[in-house]
Parts: sequence; C-alpha cells; structure tokens
Amino acid sequence: MSIELVHIGFGNILAMSRAIAIASPNSAPTKRIIHDGKNNGKVIDMTSGRRTKAVIFTDSGHIVLAALAPETIASRFQTNRPITSKPDQSDIADEP
Repeated sequence: MSIELVHIGFGNILAMSRAIAIASPNSAPTKRIIHDGKNNGKVIDMTSGRRTKAVIFTDSGHIVLAALAPETIASRFQTNRPITSKPDQSDIADEP
C-alpha cells in the first residue's frame, strides 16, 4: 500500500489515503463536529493562522483543518495520482 501525500498549504502535507471526506466548514453540523473534536483533542489545525476553508475527516476520527478550498485539495490529489491505462482486451472477461 502506497501513501499518497498531498500538499494542503503552508508547508503542510496530508496522507490522503487516510482521508474519508473533505467538506466546507460553513454548515452548522460541520461547525458542531469541529467544536466537539476540539474538546476531545481530535482536531489538527493546519491553517497556519489563516481562515479555515476545508475540513478533512480521517479514518482515525481526527479532523484536519486546512486553509485551502476543498476543490483545490481535491484537484491536487487528482493530479498526483497516476493515470491508469485502458485495460487490454485480454484483461476483460468474456461476457456470456
């Protein structure tokens, strides 16, 4: 299993293989989850003092705050992934 690292701004790098979702911090439920996470010690603030624009939820239950927009992080993740080639005809199973 390879670890895919993505730069999420201001020298911070995240292992995207551990990320479950990337959300905007503007909704009330997301704000509530961040508040609860701060009380439980599960919030990792990677904004470097900037405004939070993305909230990343991980499989370990941690909540990562980032200063980049969710779209920017997702596009960086997509551009870092290798492009897979089309399968050969021999790789495709015969259909009945």
